[in-house]
Amino acid sequence: MHPILNDIRLVTFDLDGTLVDSVPDLAAAVDAALADLDLAPPGEPRVRDWVGNGSLRLMERALRDALGRDPDAGLLARAHQGFLHHYGRDPSARTRLYPGVRQALDALHDRGLPLALVTNKPSAFIAPILEAFGLQAHFGLCLGGDSLAQKKPDPAPLLHVAAHFDVSPSACLMVGDSRHDIEAGRAAGFRTLAVPYGYNHGEPVRDSAPDGVVESLAELV
Repeated sequence: MHPILNDIRLVTFDLDGTLVDSVPDLAAAVDAALADLDLAPPGEPRVRDWVGNGSLRLMERALRDALGRDPDAGLLARAHQGFLHHYGRDPSARTRLYPGVRQALDALHDRGLPLALVTNKPSAFIAPILEAFGLQAHFGLCLGGDSLAQKKPDPAPLLHVAAHFDVSPSACLMVGDSRHDIEAGRAAGFRTLAVPYGYNHGEPVRDSAPDGVVESLAELV
């Protein structure tokens, strides 16, 4: 196993940009929601840089791009509801696992290491995506961005996970693709591991100084 797993008793993963490339589905839903409002769709390349802070912030960024100004609360609410409607129809249609993900999750699960999922995605979309890839049984706990009052980069979700499994934060590893994952992990007292292929607002995730970086999660096992 990778040295970063030494003395680790719980591994927590981010979802979007870490385990799955969900941008094609997210972008399709953003485009459809804006089209409903007679606004120009941004397309997948722009959406790729906006993902990571939850669906409301995603739509706020999309509206700001389309309008050239900050949206008012009413318009943002309408756009967000439109996004949730379109995305909820099939959140895994175009989504794909990154190479090495299944290998890593299978191996860690088979070795009896508890696994958790902490994402800023609305919790309603977690199960359909995991079920689409047959991964739902791998995780002992899944938290979405609306599961608690706080979400990443706040450390509260990670501390909740550690408490749930009765594992000291110092024996936990946070695996993610963005500065929000690394900041949350560091603040919670977790060891941190980054993957460089995901969504980090166009910035190298190494700039966040994680404890380790792997090109593929397969390197963990």
